[in-house]
Amino acid sequence: MTDKTSKDSSDILERLFAVILSRKGADTSSSYTAKLFEAGTAEIARKVGEEAVETIIAALSVPDNIAAESADLLYHLMVLWAEAGVKPEDVWAELKKREGTSGLEEKNHRGS
Repeated sequence: MTDKTSKDSSDILERLFAVILSRKGADTSSSYTAKLFEAGTAEIARKVGEEAVETIIAALSVPDNIAAESADLLYHLMVLWAEAGVKPEDVWAELKKREGTSGLEEKNHRGS
């Protein structure tokens, strides 16, 4: 992977999030994202769940579709973040905080 490709890959989520934010309050007849925002948190969360299930199904039966389903899941998750006022850097900070910590150890610190 070239440095440019690496850079493009690493900031694609930030660029996508910026587009998602720009769709808040946009015309719902021309923007699926605007329709999601208008539908509200419950509908956005339902879509995240639906896309998560589709990703699981792809993993179990059509592995060639995992990347596409993962992209759908990430998109809907980011719409949920935007609706909830969570920024990607909030998630990155949480991941950084957990970096180097055993998954089991981190889970024990959170409780059940």
